[in-house]
Amino acid sequence: MTWLVTGGAGYIGSHVVRDLMAAGMPAVVLDDLSSGRRDRLPERVPLVEASVLDTAAVTAGLRSHAVRGVIHLAGKKSVPESVERPLHYYEQNVCGFASLLTAMAAAGVDRMVFSSSASVFGTPSVELVDEDTPTHPESPYGHTKLACEWMLADAAATRRMHWACLRYFNVVGAGAAELGDTSELNLIPLTFRALESGRAPQVFGGDYPTRDGSCIRDYVHVVDLARAHVAALQRLEEAPEEPGAAYGRVLNVGRGVGVTVKEVMAVVAQVTGRPFRYEVIGRRPGDPAHIVGAVDRIAVELDWKAELDLHDMVRSAWEARGSARR
Repeated sequence: MTWLVTGGAGYIGSHVVRDLMAAGMPAVVLDDLSSGRRDRLPERVPLVEASVLDTAAVTAGLRSHAVRGVIHLAGKKSVPESVERPLHYYEQNVCGFASLLTAMAAAGVDRMVFSSSASVFGTPSVELVDEDTPTHPESPYGHTKLACEWMLADAAATRRMHWACLRYFNVVGAGAAELGDTSELNLIPLTFRALESGRAPQVFGGDYPTRDGSCIRDYVHVVDLARAHVAALQRLEEAPEEPGAAYGRVLNVGRGVGVTVKEVMAVVAQVTGRPFRYEVIGRRPGDPAHIVGAVDRIAVELDWKAELDLHDMVRSAWEARGSARR
C-alpha cells in the first residue's frame, strides 16, 4: 500500500517518510515547500509539489501514484501566530483539510492518519489528559485542529474510512543531522538561537500555578513520534474491508511526563555545556499552564511507547544544529 504524506518535506514529515521507507512501505510526498525542503527527502521518494488547498492537484497525485492511505501533516502550527492571524489558520488548516478529504473521496482513498495536537485540550483541570478529557482549545490553532478532528469523524462515518487521529504533545529532537527542527517558533530552536547570538533565552511566563512558575509540558522525541505514525498506519492496513467494520481512534502521543520550561533550560545548559541565565518575560497568548498526556490507550491500540527521554531530545537537536552550521 502506498501512503501519501502531506507536509512530508517538513520537520516531522521527513522523519515519518524515512521510517516508512525503512519499514518497506512505499511513500509519496505532497508539499508546497513553503516551509519544507526537498533535500530532506530520500531521492527515491516522489514529490508532488502542491498545496492541500489545490483539490485537483491532490486528487491527481493520489490517482497517479495509486495511493491507498494518507498521513496528513501539512498545516500551520504556531499558537502565537494563530492568535495574530486566525483567518489564515482557518484557511490553511480547516479549508485545506476539507480539500484533502474531498480529493480522497474522489480518488477512492479510505485510510488516514491525522496529525492533531494536545492544544485541543486548552488548560485542563486534571493532571493527565486522556483521550476522553473534555476539549476546550484556547487558540485559533487549537480550534482548527479540533475542527479537523470533527470533520474527519463525520467524513469517516459517511464513507466508512479507517482513521487514526494522533494528538501530539511537544515534539523535540532529530533522527539525523540533516533533519533538525529549523523552525524558530519552538522552544528548543529559540533557545539555541539565543545562545548562539549571545542573548539570554526567554521563558514566556513565570507566574503560572506550577512548581516553578513556568509552563509544564509533555515532550516527545520526533523519532518516537515517527514510530507512532508507522504503527498507526500498520494498524489501518490491517483493518477489515467489510462495511460497518471501520477503525477509528483518537490517540495521545507523548511520554506522560510533565517538565517545566525552566527544567528544559537546565537540560539545555547541561547538554550544550553552556551555563546561562534566562530571561522571564510575559506570557504568550493561548499558552495553557499545564498539559501532560495519559498514554495508556496508544500502548494498547498500537503497542507503542516512547523510548527516548528529554536529554536524548535536546542532545539530538543540538547535534543536528551543530551539523547544520558546519
